[in-house]
Amino acid sequence: MQANGIESSVVSYQREITRLCIECALMLLQHGAESMLVEQLSARLGIALGMDNVESSISANAVVLSTISQGHCLTSTRKNSDRGINMHVVTEVQHIVIMAEHRLLDSSLVAKRLSNIKPLRYPRWLMIMVVALSCACFCKLNGGDWDACLVTLLASGVAMAVRQTLTIRQAHPLLNFCCTAFVATSISGLLLKLVWFSHASSVAMAASVLLLVPGFPLINAVADMFKGHVNTGLARWTMASLLTLATCIGVVMAMSLWGLQGWA
Repeated sequence: MQANGIESSVVSYQREITRLCIECALMLLQHGAESMLVEQLSARLGIALGMDNVESSISANAVVLSTISQGHCLTSTRKNSDRGINMHVVTEVQHIVIMAEHRLLDSSLVAKRLSNIKPLRYPRWLMIMVVALSCACFCKLNGGDWDACLVTLLASGVAMAVRQTLTIRQAHPLLNFCCTAFVATSISGLLLKLVWFSHASSVAMAASVLLLVPGFPLINAVADMFKGHVNTGLARWTMASLLTLATCIGVVMAMSLWGLQGWA
């Protein structure tokens, strides 16, 4: 009876650690971490909390994780849903894993810390301002004059506001990118037709949609494929390519509707 009780407590503890490990992996994957980092941090957390080994299988829409302790193996599966890139969450999870490795946190404190992680969101006005300024700077770096920079600033600022509004309303990412590209191209193209901006460089039309370049997903896709997670990398590459295609569709729609000239 006593042996059965001890074995039951061991299995219960292993089940708790398995849940924490897969919660850690899922939180990282949902907020943009590359697959190798997800795999390593979840394994490090499990070993720090007393498991003999932790193995995981990561795909674009699910995580399967197994813990091994004293010959017992427990496996858990969680469905993945994209919650947007947020390096604050990834950093906080890394800190928790490091603290667990240094024996500063036990399983109950790890669970509490993970549940208290909230994604850091910057104010909407700040995001709009910074994105608009960055697009205007790209315009200047690519040979645009100050009038073109002003056009880019206005078009990309409004486009970013539209993108945020569609994101809040949980619009499909492909529809979001298409509509945002349409708005950015329409505003920049129509402003360039005005007398005040008639001599401005048309590079402003290209610079105003740079906020839609899926750079982070593409970098993660390449990193995943180089590090052996080919399926996840291909899935991320495909999604980034579809977002680029949606952006191109929005640009072409605006240019066709308003009769705008091509990018110079």
